[in-house]
Amino acid sequence: MVILTLAVSLDSLRPPTCSSSNPDYCSTLTKHYQIVIFFLALYIIALGAGGTKPNIQTLGAEQFDVLDSKERARKFSFFNWWTFAAFCGNLFSTTVLIYIQNSVSWSIGYGVPTAGLSIAIAVFLLGSPFYRHKPPSGSPVVRVAKVLVAAVRNWSFRLPEDPKTLHELDSEQYGQAKRRIDHSSSLRFLDKAAVKTGSDGEWHLCSVTQVEETKQIIKLLPIFAATIVPSVMLAQVLTLFIKQGTTLDRRIGPRFSIPPGNLSSFFMIATIIVIPAYDRGFVPLLRKYTNNPRGITMLQRIGLGLFLHVLVMVMASFVEKWRLTIVRSHGLAHQKATVPLTVFALAPQFVLMGVAEVLVEVGKMEFFYDQAPQGMKSLGSSFYTSTLAMGNFMSSLILSTTAKITREGGRNGWIENNLNASRLDNYYLFFAVLNVGNLLFFFVVSSFYAYNREGTSGEKELKHEEEVFPDEEELER
Repeated sequence: MVILTLAVSLDSLRPPTCSSSNPDYCSTLTKHYQIVIFFLALYIIALGAGGTKPNIQTLGAEQFDVLDSKERARKFSFFNWWTFAAFCGNLFSTTVLIYIQNSVSWSIGYGVPTAGLSIAIAVFLLGSPFYRHKPPSGSPVVRVAKVLVAAVRNWSFRLPEDPKTLHELDSEQYGQAKRRIDHSSSLRFLDKAAVKTGSDGEWHLCSVTQVEETKQIIKLLPIFAATIVPSVMLAQVLTLFIKQGTTLDRRIGPRFSIPPGNLSSFFMIATIIVIPAYDRGFVPLLRKYTNNPRGITMLQRIGLGLFLHVLVMVMASFVEKWRLTIVRSHGLAHQKATVPLTVFALAPQFVLMGVAEVLVEVGKMEFFYDQAPQGMKSLGSSFYTSTLAMGNFMSSLILSTTAKITREGGRNGWIENNLNASRLDNYYLFFAVLNVGNLLFFFVVSSFYAYNREGTSGEKELKHEEEVFPDEEELER
């Protein structure tokens, strides 16, 4: 953020003002080193976000002691309120900061979040001694790789009939930072990594617990695949939804017009309102009938959100068809002119997408953290952030591919630079069909998923609570 602030503040790093309407001419005024420094700042921010986001979630969730009934109950709400805080920050950036950048100064617009980030780092460092820290247990990727390699090396050996004869360490050797995991019958071919063959090297023999950790990570992959498409839908909020809004009447009163960058505020505000309503209203209400501390299971929550994605895309298609009808009736099909339709016509699809965000994105954030093995929580959280990254890449790929295919034969494509000459309604219907297919795929993979049930030394302390709140696997049945 410091480099980015300097890039928009210093005359030597900032491209000169260009009054020409020719973008090619304006680009020649920009120095090569100015482009390099600007994109270097963006890539550093992306690198930092990739390292901090999964670990911040994990660190926050691990501040709750699961052996304490009160703290364990609060942990069920952690990811809801973590998202609430994140979206409050997003709303501030899409309203106040964008206004400052457009109307006051780019230097101040980037300087404010830079100062805020500096304060956040100071608060984090000051609070670090008071956090609950878990000692590192090595790279989870390496531990998974060791199991896969050992299973391949021991492929020719026969599995014993009694799984108790597989290699396992004593509970004392794991200590308090890690706990043993009992053998399960799923993915049995990986059990060969724990077959005693006479070779005891790390890449030849693994413990049952290490094998079970790998199984739990592999079990997440089908759910991971089913949650990429929802991230593609999320990308539409910040791209096509906003581009739609720029063609509509954004006036509020005689003097104020909503800036294009602020249109996503509909989505942010809806999310901020829905999260407290869900956590304080919906969950306690359902808890009375389901006996689940989360109200509904994590996969049920995600599935409900996926269904809403279908409705959002159908709604967006009908609104776009309405917009295009007005475009044609006013002869604006080949003009980049404002369509005489209020921008608030898009509010329902923004709001419903905000509801879906609370269900899907927060649900899968909690799911990947909760279902990852104890020593691999950060890896589990990275599954969530990876779906966001892959969703954005897929969104760009689908957009460019669809535009190219629909332009064949000299026709106007579904997505043109001029939305008034596009068929975005068809594109949204395509997304509705894609979401239906993904929803069916999710139902299949989630029906085969078995929630992890790890034993702990504190099970007796939680016995009463588990009687009141059955586990997720029993509720799914």
